[in-house]
Amino acid sequence: MPSSDKPARAVFGALVSNTARQWRRAINRQLLPLGLTEATWLPLWHVARSSHPMRQKDLAALLALDTSSVVRLLDELQGQGLIERREGEDRRAKILHVTPAGQAIVTQVGRQTDQVRATLLAGIDDAALNTAVQVLEQVLSTLAALNGAEPGEAAEEA
Repeated sequence: MPSSDKPARAVFGALVSNTARQWRRAINRQLLPLGLTEATWLPLWHVARSSHPMRQKDLAALLALDTSSVVRLLDELQGQGLIERREGEDRRAKILHVTPAGQAIVTQVGRQTDQVRATLLAGIDDAALNTAVQVLEQVLSTLAALNGAEPGEAAEEA
C-alpha cells in the first residue's frame, strides 16, 4: 500500500504526473547554466534525436503545441544558431536540421540528463525499476490506444 494510506490505484496517476513534473524541474535546474529552458532544449532534443527528417508541424504535434508557438521557439533556436530550416520536397514544409552548435548543446543536454537520471534512480534496485517500467509501458500503451496514437509516440527519453 502506498505511504499515503490510499490504494495504489487511487494515487497512481497523481504520482506519475507529479514525478514527471519534478523530474523536468530537476533537469531544467541542471540545464539553466547552459542558458536553456524546457521550452528550448526539448524541441532541440527532439529534432536532433529524430530518426527521420522533422518538419515544423511534426514537432508541434510531438510537443502538443500549436504551430505558432513552435514557430516562435524555432525562431529563437535559429537565432541562436542551433537549428536551420530548409525547404523540403514541398517548399511550404520546412525541414528542421540541427547545426553543429546545436549538436554540441544536445550532447551537453544528454550528459546533464544522464546525470539527473543517475541521481534520481540511485538506490532503486533493477528489479523494482524493471517492474515500474513495465507498468508504465502498459499504461502508456493503453493511453495510446485510447487516443489513437502509436504506443511509442508518447514516450520520451530525458
